[in-house]
Amino acid sequence: MNSNDRDQALIKRCKQGDREALEKLVGLYQKPVYNAAYRILGNPDDAADTTQVVFMKAFEHLDKYDPRYRFFSWIYRIAINEAINLFKRGKNQQPLDDSEVAGTRGPDASVEAGDLSREIQGGLMKLTEDYRTVVVLRHFSECSYRQISEILEIPEKTVKSRLYSARQIMKEMLQSRGVY
Repeated sequence: MNSNDRDQALIKRCKQGDREALEKLVGLYQKPVYNAAYRILGNPDDAADTTQVVFMKAFEHLDKYDPRYRFFSWIYRIAINEAINLFKRGKNQQPLDDSEVAGTRGPDASVEAGDLSREIQGGLMKLTEDYRTVVVLRHFSECSYRQISEILEIPEKTVKSRLYSARQIMKEMLQSRGVY
């Protein structure tokens, strides 16, 4: 069973009131939704709050979901909209915390990784929402151009164009800070 068939079966069960199916869908998509929200918002608490709102809205409006499209695209669209709306309200412009970036490397590597991650996150936060969204979906959520096109409801050419422009802007920002 492919992921779309699995999702359709779970959605059908959710509509019938099956809480286990609901929990499975949340388990499948909670981390990717959180990661997308986090990269747009730059704040783990806001990303967690957004993730909760996304799933509440998704399941409140499950009857509006069109099964001709992938559930993944539908829920990501909700996530992106919620994150952008929260960002627009101006609640969060915090850079990444060192502890969230540092793994099991030595202290020098951890500091460098933390610095680089802060620079990248800072650059992301300076991009317009259109650019930031395509970068997050492509590079942090690892979506294909087609998936991004579906999620954002824009042509693939527009996705590619925005991604190219966003990369150029990020490159210039990082170069001007001596990072790239």
